[in-house]
Amino acid sequence: MIITRRAFTTMLSLTGLAAVTGLSPLRFISEAMIPEAMAQSAADVAKPVSLPDMALGPKDAAVTITEYASMTCPHCAAFNEQVFPKIKSEYIDTGKVRYIFREFPLDIKAAAGSMLSRCIAKDDAPKYFAVTDMLFRQQNDWVLKNTTETLTRIGKQAGLTQQQVEACLKDQALLDKIAADQKYASDVLKVDSTPTFFINGEKIKGEASFDEFAKKINPLLKS
Repeated sequence: MIITRRAFTTMLSLTGLAAVTGLSPLRFISEAMIPEAMAQSAADVAKPVSLPDMALGPKDAAVTITEYASMTCPHCAAFNEQVFPKIKSEYIDTGKVRYIFREFPLDIKAAAGSMLSRCIAKDDAPKYFAVTDMLFRQQNDWVLKNTTETLTRIGKQAGLTQQQVEACLKDQALLDKIAADQKYASDVLKVDSTPTFFINGEKIKGEASFDEFAKKINPLLKS
């Protein structure tokens, strides 16, 4: 599905995101338009993207996990709350895994949430993960209620002013980079749903359990 400027603007006013009315349409992905994915190489996943990667863990870790997620995806939020802390404790904090989070917004609200995380954190990856965690945990508040008001409150809690939040949500260049990275993930990596993970290039679709991750990770650490 490609959202036209008119539909995009209408959606913004309906969702309370009038602050970003002027932005060009972001190319959203629907599962129906993409064929079933094939396995991608680790090199394809690791290629540079428009935005700098937000990552935790050492660059030379034996295993790299790359997650594609949408900030409005309830399965992504559940994974963030139930599984990711275990992966972080067991593998990231011990230096065994490098974990990369990439935005794959499925709607305009998800795009706004991702933009806010980027604006708050700038190049500070731990801060980015902390803000993203906050947005996932408060997902029902800012997705189902007044989106702009709630995102503004979260932005202010993180140290931004009202004007800085508004400027962030109007940042066309940032939105274009998110859209370009999403297009690469869709066209090259065949990502068509969230969450989608790549473990050293091997794709896992959906909200996998910690045990499922461990079964994939542990053999790679031994090899």
